[in-house]
Amino acid sequence: MEVPGAYRPRRKPQSLDLEIRGLSMRVHSWGDEAGRPVILLHGWGDCGATWQFLVDELPQDWRLLAPDWRGFGDSAWGHGAYWFPDYLADLDALLDALYPDQRVDLVGHSMGGNVAGLYAGARPERVRRIVSLEGFGLKDVPPDQAPHRYRQWLDDVKAPQPFQTYADHAALARRLMRRNPHLGEGQALFVAAHWTGEDSEGRFVIKTDPAHRWVNPVLYRRAEAQACWAAIEAPVLFLLARESHFYTEEGARFIDADFGRAHFRDLREMWLEDCGHMLHWERPAAVADLVVEFLAP
Repeated sequence: MEVPGAYRPRRKPQSLDLEIRGLSMRVHSWGDEAGRPVILLHGWGDCGATWQFLVDELPQDWRLLAPDWRGFGDSAWGHGAYWFPDYLADLDALLDALYPDQRVDLVGHSMGGNVAGLYAGARPERVRRIVSLEGFGLKDVPPDQAPHRYRQWLDDVKAPQPFQTYADHAALARRLMRRNPHLGEGQALFVAAHWTGEDSEGRFVIKTDPAHRWVNPVLYRRAEAQACWAAIEAPVLFLLARESHFYTEEGARFIDADFGRAHFRDLREMWLEDCGHMLHWERPAAVADLVVEFLAP
């Protein structure tokens, strides 16, 4: 959809729909099919199309592919709850379909960065290099929280909460700019257009399955994530944003003490100033410079 005032891509995307583990997956692509494969993995609530700002800064001869995870964007919705291991299995099936005999580079943001890290630990032979944009993982959840989490999950399943609707793209764009102060209006309108579809009443609704809002009843066990990180053979570049909401005083201690190099064989950390958690939206040129340098042969 053409939205007045929205960012205009410099590189036109193509899209294909693949049958991945029984669901239709939308994959956005840029560049020649013979180019180096770089897989772009979006975060929670996002979609593959919004990598466009970064794509426009990356080399023309790279083959860039950005899937919409199940239940997000233009991929099919699942049937009930969503489980994190499904993202790994979907990525595995996608690579089987497109690059069965070739290692790929993974660039993941937030949830996508977590998927990349876990997958590369489980399938180290399939990943050449990883760039993680604030894919920290989560804090360990103590076992005594299980009864509360199961209760909350049961309540969520009984009464799913729909996403907010918007009168127009501009309304969502304003909200995005409040949450991401360094995001320009044109970029915000572009994201709003790709995040939403029009409902029967003419309002714009987020194209994300509300089941993604259900709390996860399976407690996060950080030691398991760390074991996967330790099994990664590929070099990892971790990008952090100085104004990210993750980098509070508490978050700083969490990152420094519990994320660090001890859990990776080959980890490099780089900081970006003047941007928040959506650093590939707010500082795409700066992110691209670091990505290109790191992924260069």
